Amino acid sequence: QVQFVESGGGLVQAGGSLRLSCAASGSTVGFAAMGWFRQAPGKQRELVALITVVGRTNYADSVKGRFTISRGTAKNTVDLQMLSLKPEDTAVYFCNAISGAYAYWGQGTQVTVSS
Repeated sequence: QVQFVESGGGLVQAGGSLRLSCAASGSTVGFAAMGWFRQAPGKQRELVALITVVGRTNYADSVKGRFTISRGTAKNTVDLQMLSLKPEDTAVYFCNAISGAYAYWGQGTQVTVSS
């Protein structure tokens, strides 16, 4: 069973920064990619950033230049550094990990950016 430990959400003023961290465990074949999605109230869940096992990254246009995803020092961990946060970044952020043909989700962490 895949399990996640997410941390780093919180409340910050516009222009501030936060760092999200996620550690995944429980896959017998490892994770081909890990990343972060977010869901704001009344909106669909959307990709924020993703990083593959070989280090390729993909970002939503809305966060390019402000957010950076990276693999943590420990195995199966991923960090998301968020700079210049905007009120529209407010959402629940979910860690995501892809293993084989399946996608797994963390429980989510709230990020609130006040104006």
